[in-house]
Amino acid sequence: MLRLAGGLAAVALVLSGCSPSNIPAMIGIAQPVTREGERIHSLWQGSWVAAWSVGAITWGLILWAVVAYRRRSEEPPAQTRYNLPIEALYTALPFVVIAVLFGFTARDQTDLLRVGDHPQNTINVVAFRWNWTFNYVDHNVFDVGGETNVATLYLPVGETVKFTLNSPDVIHSFWVPAFLFKMDVIPGKTNQFELTPTTVGTFSGKCAELCGVDHSRMLFIVRVVTPAQFAQHMADLQAAGQVGLLQTGRVTNSVIGDTQGRTTIGGGS
Repeated sequence: MLRLAGGLAAVALVLSGCSPSNIPAMIGIAQPVTREGERIHSLWQGSWVAAWSVGAITWGLILWAVVAYRRRSEEPPAQTRYNLPIEALYTALPFVVIAVLFGFTARDQTDLLRVGDHPQNTINVVAFRWNWTFNYVDHNVFDVGGETNVATLYLPVGETVKFTLNSPDVIHSFWVPAFLFKMDVIPGKTNQFELTPTTVGTFSGKCAELCGVDHSRMLFIVRVVTPAQFAQHMADLQAAGQVGLLQTGRVTNSVIGDTQGRTTIGGGS
């Protein structure tokens, strides 16, 4: 039976045109590109190991019972009212499995949501219908997506970044699949988290909450660059007049060219 299952899996892999290197992507496992993503990746792998172990034991017991207690004659099998040790086992064991998984998840979630007192960078993300604003708080500059351009978020590799998330309209969700992390952006509430990029590259981001008719347009790009390139981009934004902290998607004259960094608040575009 195991050989048959393995053969069928190999045939399916060949027919799909996938190589063994594609298998992790097929089952949703991505290599982390942040320090925090490594912890999430370990939790994900541990959960799969636990799931496969429980499945293997369950199927093993089923097959053992099928073989050991199969009908051997025309006589009807003897009926047993109950087996107290087995009943206690299959009642207690799921609680143990759940408790262990809960413990690891609670431990990792606590660490992932912990924000330090002195992050190296602070970025305020404003999600609005139907784009993104990125306020680089420490540099008093911003970048915003528009009708013809996709919003681009720059991050310095190897430096801690604190994100604060706000929305002026409806619930959105900030999601970068390569970070193995997402968090909702809720009107009237500021959510926050911290991460440290470890890999230079370009990654895609999107809204993961169905927020309305143009939800599919809420895309953005993440560029993880060297600290020198990050500093140059901050200088470029300042030279372009994108100074201040923009709280919506509407760029007004009081923001562009405002060298005193006043905050603009208004309706989203």
